[in-house]
Amino acid sequence: MERRAFRVNGFAVLVGLLVLGGVLAAAALAVNVGALAVAAAVWGVIAIIVSTGLVVINPNEGKVVQFLGRYVGSVNEAGFQWVLPFTSKRRITLRVRNFETAKLKVNDADGNPVEIAAVVVYRVTDTAKAAFAVDDYEEYIAIQSEAAVRHLATSHPYDAHEENRTSLRDGTEVAAELTTELSDRTELAGVEVLEARITHLAYAPEIAQAMLVRQQATQVVAARTQIVAGAVGMVQLALTRLAEEGVVELDEERKAQMVSNLLVVLCGDRATQPVVNAGSLYA
Repeated sequence: MERRAFRVNGFAVLVGLLVLGGVLAAAALAVNVGALAVAAAVWGVIAIIVSTGLVVINPNEGKVVQFLGRYVGSVNEAGFQWVLPFTSKRRITLRVRNFETAKLKVNDADGNPVEIAAVVVYRVTDTAKAAFAVDDYEEYIAIQSEAAVRHLATSHPYDAHEENRTSLRDGTEVAAELTTELSDRTELAGVEVLEARITHLAYAPEIAQAMLVRQQATQVVAARTQIVAGAVGMVQLALTRLAEEGVVELDEERKAQMVSNLLVVLCGDRATQPVVNAGSLYA
């Protein structure tokens, strides 16, 4: 777990070094001129030791501090800082970063091969975990992202032909599920996943044409079903209004003929051609 390292303002340390130098010089001159060289040497050694602890922290950046291989804390405050001398400082960026997976070819829940890719937005929240829990947290994020995208693709179909079934095309639900899974996978590395969304989704080239025909057929059937439902309602309304207003009395045979003609007109995909019945010329 991340903990705060001991730190002091770097400018205060430099001022302290200058004051120490002045005190040593004054004390040496009070003794004799030869003592000044000794004081300067002592001050130089102290300055070298102290300077090993000086570090500059940029905004949205952290430094993991180690002393002889031991983790002693992290410094995340931007500015000129001083930590323990003879320590190593490893830079960890705290900026929000993007990672886009490669286009992966995987079978969906229905066994159809699809191509899928996603973008992951994340940032480091625990510098200690990012530095020591995994070998390389950036590579870890990349591998886990591809694994999560593959698992997501195999858990849902490209198109959901049943109710209450989530498909890969349901952007909001799929993005929330992918974000949650990635958050669980990357918590070990001290990383927070802010957002994960699918950026590319398509059938594999070998079945793309067949699936396009299937989608078109599905849309045609759905459209025809809607048209028939509307036509039946219109025919029923027409017969009811004719009967209520007494415009014309129709027997069952004429009703059947009228229903047939109206359905042909309403459900046909071509413009109708009116036919005028002028009756017989001969009695």
